[in-house]
Amino acid sequence: MSQIEDYLTQVANHVQQNKEKYVTLSHQLHEHPEIGNEERFACSQLTHALKEAGFEIKIDIATHPTGFIAVKDSHKEGPSIGILMEYDALKKIGHACGHNVIAMMSLGAALATASVMDELGGRLIVYGTPAEEGGPHGSAKESYVREHLFDKVDACMMIHPFHTTAPTQPTLAIRKINFEFFGRASHAAAAPEKGINALDAMILFYNGINAMRQQLPKGVLIHGVITDGGEAANIIPAHTQASFYIRAPYFELCETYKDKVIKIGEGAALATGCTFSYDESLNCVKQMLIIPSYEKLFVEEARRLNLEVKTKNCKSIGSTDAGNVSQVVPTIHPTIKICDEPVTLHTEAFKAAAHSQQADQAIRDGAIILSRIAVRLLMEPDTLKEIKDDFSKVKQNLR
Repeated sequence: MSQIEDYLTQVANHVQQNKEKYVTLSHQLHEHPEIGNEERFACSQLTHALKEAGFEIKIDIATHPTGFIAVKDSHKEGPSIGILMEYDALKKIGHACGHNVIAMMSLGAALATASVMDELGGRLIVYGTPAEEGGPHGSAKESYVREHLFDKVDACMMIHPFHTTAPTQPTLAIRKINFEFFGRASHAAAAPEKGINALDAMILFYNGINAMRQQLPKGVLIHGVITDGGEAANIIPAHTQASFYIRAPYFELCETYKDKVIKIGEGAALATGCTFSYDESLNCVKQMLIIPSYEKLFVEEARRLNLEVKTKNCKSIGSTDAGNVSQVVPTIHPTIKICDEPVTLHTEAFKAAAHSQQADQAIRDGAIILSRIAVRLLMEPDTLKEIKDDFSKVKQNLR
């Protein structure tokens, strides 16, 4: 057995020996769902496990109180490898995107890789990233990127549960914007002429966006909800608010349609006599940059476990703020199968799949794949160089 094969076997054995611990914690997270930036139980459990394994822990990262960074440093020369970890749930529906599985695959990989770090050299960095599902101050990875927390990392990785095992697929970028209209309240029956109806403005705005959808190019999606439509039926609404996502295959296209949406809002305000404001400071989501040489490692290691890997006609998961990380460092975000039939994310059916025997097995398989990729990146400088060179080419082609 070659030296690298010995280490690949060691990390796989480490995951297998600790599988039941990861499965138990996965179920605990599933039964204790927490929405973005409120993942206190998950953050506590994950950082405790990492600290026990010798990681140095920092909590409350880039204004995200449940974010953390855990570092295992061999104090020897070598690459810095990042593992991304998600652990937030969806509001009301819980872990219907399988982030409990993501957390355990990443944890298992981190602990297994850490067990050989002193011999291999380099650094391992686990990024605990809250609020991937969005919500108030969501998409923590964008905050981390903005704070330059990936600047000294050579490569990052994670795996997402899905109904197929497949390499990273193209994802959609998202521009998130909140809109508000301000009018003047009045009694709807006694003095309607004295009011300025902010709900009328909001409805014109919403319908204006609907009218524009007919002319949207393929891949561009705009969807939103009215979060405040007024207080009572007998009061002309003085204030309304809505939240919209603009999605597109690349972020620059989101910006083009953002400008069009804002003009629709300005027109609705003019037509009704309201004033209009918007907040575009929310964290955005970028599209994934796909590095074929990096994806090749995932396919090789998944097939080493005899997993059926689909490489053609694959379906994307939609959007992920891992795309933001992929803009600054080579990153993979492949998927691993946890159910036999195509099941849509963010549904009760996928929530059940994330607490299934297949999900438990995926935790073991995914952790082994990630840890073996980490070992190869630490021990195969030519492989890492090829990935970084390919990343530079992909970035160059964007310009």
